[in-house]
Amino acid sequence: MSPLRPTTADELLAAVKDALADATPLEILGRGTKRDIGRPFQAGRRLETAALTGVTLYEPGELVLSARAGTPMAEIEELLKKNRQEFAFEPPDLGPLLGGEANAQTIGGVVAGNLAGPRRLRAGAARDHFLGFHAVSGRGEAFKSGGRVMKNVTGYDLSKLMAGSWGTLAVLSDVTMKVLPAAEKTRSVLVIGLDPDRAVRAMTAAMQSAHDVSGAAHLPASLAARSAVGYVAGAGAGVTALRVEGTPGSVEWRCAELKKQMAGFGAVEELHSMNSAKLWRELRDAAYLVEPQARPVWRLSVPPQRGPAVIHSITRILDVAWFMDWGGGLVWLSVAPGSADAGAGVIRDAVGNDGHATLYRAPADLRAQIPVFHPQPPALAALAERVKDSFDPKRILNPGRMYARV
Repeated sequence: MSPLRPTTADELLAAVKDALADATPLEILGRGTKRDIGRPFQAGRRLETAALTGVTLYEPGELVLSARAGTPMAEIEELLKKNRQEFAFEPPDLGPLLGGEANAQTIGGVVAGNLAGPRRLRAGAARDHFLGFHAVSGRGEAFKSGGRVMKNVTGYDLSKLMAGSWGTLAVLSDVTMKVLPAAEKTRSVLVIGLDPDRAVRAMTAAMQSAHDVSGAAHLPASLAARSAVGYVAGAGAGVTALRVEGTPGSVEWRCAELKKQMAGFGAVEELHSMNSAKLWRELRDAAYLVEPQARPVWRLSVPPQRGPAVIHSITRILDVAWFMDWGGGLVWLSVAPGSADAGAGVIRDAVGNDGHATLYRAPADLRAQIPVFHPQPPALAALAERVKDSFDPKRILNPGRMYARV
């Protein structure tokens, strides 16, 4: 059967109502760039929002933008760039990591996955910039929530609920996002030759300083060598990167002071704007782990100070390639093929109870055998089921993509 491709909100509502009447499970996606994140599931039809396109409102002076869910991120980012604005949460483009095209994802997919890049540690995630939306629930009901500004009012904040729900609660048709001015200048201070423990100490010191660091990441020597930035690839050692953004004079002064502070940790270099932008795009998109595609890829979220210990626990047992972002709080890693569970047992034991491990890339048979999203404690799992019951009682929207009943 051919995919359903509604071009208006009314057509989207009709498509979901028809599926509900026939009890037909739907696979919800935009352009499919993140289609393979999650558990494989059986769907009777595919519903694509890629034809729901167009920016419907953009007021640069009010720092607000609304767009239909299928609008390509590349189109939106180009529009923002012309006005020297951006999404401060720095959404990653995971298309190449997942074996697809770059610059193909949609704004709806970014929100549904609650994606965020290196600036997450300062600016928050997608949900923190998600002002409102229009959508269709699994009950076949059109509804909206939020508006054009952040308001301090009572009631349910459904935008926070929809962000990160991966299309399991409703199909977004239109989203409204907060935008912010883009930095005039970006530079990066590089500290060369640190091991993971010293790298986290250096990143922590930088983030606790008065220099307003907007990115803090660490590449071991093996992955630094894969960078397209010559200074990084040629370092011949681990590279710890600290990003400083703002007006030219402020950035120059803060970088100079930060270099003095970091000199106590190791050799220090500095990247100017073009190379800085290239490096942080690589980190944002986990570009170092794109190849080989046969290696499963995990994304771990842990307390930053535990990052090195988690990595050490995993590397004692598994053959992995890894790097840290968010000051040590985000660990991306790929596992050598051959493990029956893609390393799930070892990785989740290392993460423990105060973190999460999500399997972002693996063959469908592996994703069917092991939990892709981090297992929930019983109380949280029961709550997630009740939320699913409220929005999609017949389980027609991406059924089982996140968990068996959600």
